[in-house]
Formats: sequence, C-alpha cells, structure tokens
Amino acid sequence: MATNRYYQGPPSDHFDGTRFFNPGQASTDRGLAALLRWKLAGAAARWPRSVPVVPARPDARVEGLRVTMIGHASLLIQAAGVNVLTDPVFSDRASPFARVGPRRVTAPGIAFDHLPPIDAVLLSHAHYDHMDVATLRRLHARDAPLMAMPLGNDAVVRAAVPGARAVAGNWWERIALGEGIATTLTPACHWSNRWPSDTRMMLWSGHWLDTPAGAVWFVGDTGYGDGRIFADVRQRLGSPRAALIPIGAYEPRWFMAAQHVNPAEAVRIFDDVGAGRALGIHWGTFQLTDEARDAPREALAAALAKRGIAAERFVAAEAGGVYDW
Repeated sequence: MATNRYYQGPPSDHFDGTRFFNPGQASTDRGLAALLRWKLAGAAARWPRSVPVVPARPDARVEGLRVTMIGHASLLIQAAGVNVLTDPVFSDRASPFARVGPRRVTAPGIAFDHLPPIDAVLLSHAHYDHMDVATLRRLHARDAPLMAMPLGNDAVVRAAVPGARAVAGNWWERIALGEGIATTLTPACHWSNRWPSDTRMMLWSGHWLDTPAGAVWFVGDTGYGDGRIFADVRQRLGSPRAALIPIGAYEPRWFMAAQHVNPAEAVRIFDDVGAGRALGIHWGTFQLTDEARDAPREALAAALAKRGIAAERFVAAEAGGVYDW
C-alpha cells in the first residue's frame, strides 16, 4: 500500500487514510490510456506564441478592495491595507522542468519587482500551474509572507522553501492571516499531485477571504459535479462581494468535466453563491487543454447573455487588468 509522505491523519469523509477524494462526485483519476486517447486525437487549437500585456504598477496599499490580474490563477488582492497573492506563478513554464511543459503566452500582469509588500499567500493545491516553488522562494526571501494552504501542501512548501511560514488546514477550517483578515478553505471538485506517484496525497481547496472591505472568494480549480459544494458555501459563508472563478482549461469535456468547469458552469457557480461581481480566471496564460485561447472569454459572454446576467458583473480578467469594487 502507498504511504502518504505529505499528510498523516485519521480517515474522514474525503480522506481514506492515504489519499484525498471528492465525496459523492465523479472520479478525477485518468489513466495512461485516457491520456493517450486525448492527446492522440490532435484536437488542440493553436495558441499564439505571445500576447501583449501592459503590466500594472500597483499602489503599496489600498484601503478599499482591488484585484489585479497577474495571469492564470495568480492575482493580487488588496483589501483594507492588506496585500494577498493567490497561487503566484512568475516562472516561464508551469512545469517541474525548465525547458519542457506549458509555456506562458502572457507576461505577468505585474512584474515581480513591482509587487507591493506581500502579507499573505493563498495556495489552492500543488499542481505546477498553481504551486510554483521558485516564486514562493522569491516571495519568502523578500517578504516572508504567511502562506495558507490545504492539508499536505505545507510539506511540499516547507521542503522547497526552508523557513517558510506555511499553515495548512482542512476544508471549512478558518486560518487567521492577521490585520483583521482570515481565509476559510472551501471544498472543490479537483485533485492534486507533484508526480504520478503522489496523486491525491495533498488536499485541494478554494479560499474564502474575509476582509474589512468585503469577502472575496477564490474558488480554486474545480469541476461543477452535482453543485452541492457551491450551495454549501453560500449556506455556510454567505455571498461574496467578489468571486474569482475559473473559466478555462475545460476541453475535451469527457476528460476535463470532473476537474475543471467550463464557462457555462462558471456562471452557474456565480449564480449559486449570489456573488456581487466576478472575475473569470484560469485562462489565456498557459495552454493546458484543447480550446482556443479566446474561447473561454467568448463562451463566458454567451453564457451570461443566455442567463440574462449583465456582462459587467462577470468579466474575463486580463493580465495587467485592475478591478476595483
């Protein structure tokens, strides 16, 4: 039997003693045969090699609520004088290798050297497009931020970033971040690994960030499943002022539906939780799946129109874009 070297704890409704899982939801496990079926189909759209970006120069502190898109799932949240980064990736590739793996087509929407002082980092899971240890090392050396993450991910961070202030929690646990802000880890229908041998040995989550300027929900990677987790979020935590919802990396559906929502499902999440506004994230930076680069933005607009939701309430975030509430 495999041994979990990242987390040891009692079995629960989403942990079998060795691996985490999504209770009552479709399996996210995909074997080699399924992967070959996908890749050999050759259906991936051709992305541009690069897309121009005008980087933002953020203020050192913001008293209200402002979100700046860096790219993919990396965002700077500035709320009530506190600076928080989500899943920061400043490397050129989302990969364990320097020369192999998905390469970014948009430069970071904030240059690393132009980041304001970072107080906290929220990590959703250990996939390489979300947990970039090279970036975490740079942040630790510069600002030593508190890093909050789901169970088991802290073992990866501590091994890669000696001295990191890493705090881990389970779904629905609340972690104080200081300065009057806290995150509650929310369930997601996803999975996690660093290598094929450690699949689902680290938990995955979203982050509900409570701040004096309002709540911001960073949904994290997720499939829609039966929708129960989103109803639970609203029942337990309420409706956020702003939601950061993934809209990309969803084709082909037979392979991706259990782990990544498409734009129509992202709009359902927005509606389920009653968010005031939303940004579409997790698109346009790394080509991970088959859809064209602009397909998520176009499909989001169509899904909003179909449901009669004003387009300005849910915007596909662009790298370098600054969004105030």
